[in-house]
Amino acid sequence: MNFKIAARMTVVLALGAAMTAAFMALRGDGSQDASSPRSPHPGGEPAKIELARCRDIGMAAIADEACSKAWAQNRRRFLRPSRPAAPYVPLSTDEDQSRLLPLSTPLGAEDQTRPNTVAP
Repeated sequence: MNFKIAARMTVVLALGAAMTAAFMALRGDGSQDASSPRSPHPGGEPAKIELARCRDIGMAAIADEACSKAWAQNRRRFLRPSRPAAPYVPLSTDEDQSRLLPLSTPLGAEDQTRPNTVAP
């Protein structure tokens, strides 16, 4: 085997090992991840726990007042619009009549923008 080829292979392998080691060091083991959200309720969200309880009791949940409140809160949470809807305001037809074309021209009035000649 040629010495140049062996040297190049050694450099490539060393470079790959160095990049792998750097990646592993920068990545860390994940136990000190500060960006992970922490729940204020370690056992789970109270609404989730209540919804799970209502699911587990079956048809008796229909008469349960706590289940009704949990369902209503869950509906509000998911069906609430992300931004308030603007009220619909119909445009008034009396505001700006200058932009509208007349529906018909009075008898005897000629259109001054188009001459009465026929183009060849």
